[in-house]
Amino acid sequence: MGTIRAMRFFAGIVLLLCCAAWAQSAPPAPAPNPELEQLKECAQKRTPAACAVSKRELKLAQREFARGLKLRQSGKPDEALDAFDSAARLVPRNIEYATAREVMRQKNVYDHVQKGNELLMTGKEIAAAAEFRQALQLDPSNSFAMQRLQDAASLKAPPSARGIQVVENPGELRLSPPVNKPRNFHLRGDTRTVYQAIGAAFGVTPRFDESTPSRQMRFDLEDADFWTAMRVAGVMSKTFWTPLSPREFLVAADNTQNRAQYERMGQRSFYISDVAAPQELTEIVNLLRTIFDIRYITPQPATSTLVVRAPRHILDAATMLLESLDSSRPQVMLEFQVFEVSRSLVRSLGLNMPLQWQTFNVSAAALALLSQPDIQNQINQLIASGGINQANTTAISALLAQLQSQSQNSLLQQPFGTIGGGKTLMAVPFPPATADFSQNQSFVANLQHMTLRASHGNAATMKIGTRYPILNATFAPIFNTPAIAQVIQNNSFVAPFPSFNYEDLGLMVKATPQIHGITDVRLELNVEIKSLSGQALNGVPVISNRVYTGTITIKDGESGVVAGTLSISEQNSLTGLPGIARLPLLGTATSSRGRQETDTELLVLITPHLTRTREVNPPTITIPRS
Repeated sequence: MGTIRAMRFFAGIVLLLCCAAWAQSAPPAPAPNPELEQLKECAQKRTPAACAVSKRELKLAQREFARGLKLRQSGKPDEALDAFDSAARLVPRNIEYATAREVMRQKNVYDHVQKGNELLMTGKEIAAAAEFRQALQLDPSNSFAMQRLQDAASLKAPPSARGIQVVENPGELRLSPPVNKPRNFHLRGDTRTVYQAIGAAFGVTPRFDESTPSRQMRFDLEDADFWTAMRVAGVMSKTFWTPLSPREFLVAADNTQNRAQYERMGQRSFYISDVAAPQELTEIVNLLRTIFDIRYITPQPATSTLVVRAPRHILDAATMLLESLDSSRPQVMLEFQVFEVSRSLVRSLGLNMPLQWQTFNVSAAALALLSQPDIQNQINQLIASGGINQANTTAISALLAQLQSQSQNSLLQQPFGTIGGGKTLMAVPFPPATADFSQNQSFVANLQHMTLRASHGNAATMKIGTRYPILNATFAPIFNTPAIAQVIQNNSFVAPFPSFNYEDLGLMVKATPQIHGITDVRLELNVEIKSLSGQALNGVPVISNRVYTGTITIKDGESGVVAGTLSISEQNSLTGLPGIARLPLLGTATSSRGRQETDTELLVLITPHLTRTREVNPPTITIPRS
């Protein structure tokens, strides 16, 4: 019994100790959040004091919340969201009202997005876009609704305009005779009499300028309409006319001064698609000025438009010319395939026998070793005095490594044999002999596949490679001052960032397509290959450059080899005793043979795919009579 009681007492003590250890190791309870406690208290008690609102606001919020629950059950999500939002605004501290509002908001966003997706699948892009906009109004940060809205906008977007189009035509004042039936004219008289007779026959009134000449003429026409009668009268009397209103026109002498003063000017704006550079717009302006002698042309390269101001008949002729031009440039998709295959082999086999022997005096070498100064102490003295500039840390590290190697690689540390005695005791070190049995072989195949889209006459450039930095300048202090010496001694000097530029290395292909017909593509090619040559001149790397320029013609969908290079390098080395190294058996046992092979092949293929060709039959344009 005593043993059982002792065991129970011991177990109780162990349990108390474990509880005390767990209490000490347990993390402290988090500090209470006052705002969260207020939200919970407001949601549980729903009293004005807990929610920090008036009794009237609390009752209104409870009423709106109850109304929102009923609207949600009856299938009116938008009205329910408004009710929950009103309740949350009246009592901001009630977490139940805020949670109901956010849950209802996300449900409405989901419903609008789902409905928009269904409308988009049935081809109703406008209605789908409206649903996505409503979803974004409820949740502006919804990226999925924004993406679907962009998809709907891209589907309903009209096709891109091609060619040259008249985008603005303010119109001109035109003469509209009320009588359109042909008439017969048999008149004798001056210019005014003829024009008055024509006006009376077709229901219009002529007005005459002071410069109108008075010419006697015989005017005979059969079945002539108004425009024919006016054109013949103008030629016979050397006059021209211009409309004043739909029922009146002015007649004046046909000369340059009257044309500039009375002839009415019109204005039209032309949109020219596929303009890649302002120079192309300038060429069209020069064409219009050369053919039609139009003075007022305003090019707008930012919008690819031309604003032309000229008489109406000249505007009609210029419009017919521009619209008959095939200004929509053909486009081609260029498919580039670059194959690069590299193979390298490095092999070294044989025995490296010592080919050089050195002798030295043992007494002189021992005295030199004993009198060797402390190199590290001398370096510290040079740094303190400014004799060594520690700005370039790389050069200082290399110098220290070289001095340490010189101090360690003493001749006395190698095995040697002695010759002679006394002061003429000479030592001959035994150089080590090594055996090489190594082979390193690699094969690398690389494929680059790229597609570029270009229009007729515009160059497309493909670059594959890296950008190699070339150092231009570095910084190092020339004069040593106490401040610079202190910085150098405590190793806190930071060299400024050097100046350098980048050089493009690799393959660059520049292709300018010229599309002929509907199948042929003529390519003007400029191929450039740059690489490091493995050498340097005064620390600047030497770059090898190979350039190919030519022209090829390829059918649509056919592949052509643009460029191909093949470089083969082979290097053999033999190390051994002269004469003996070339012997069949003894030379193989006492020499080392090395072999290095490098093969690099580069092939560039290009395949054109026509995506837009020229229009074979241009549209028919009809110019109204004037």
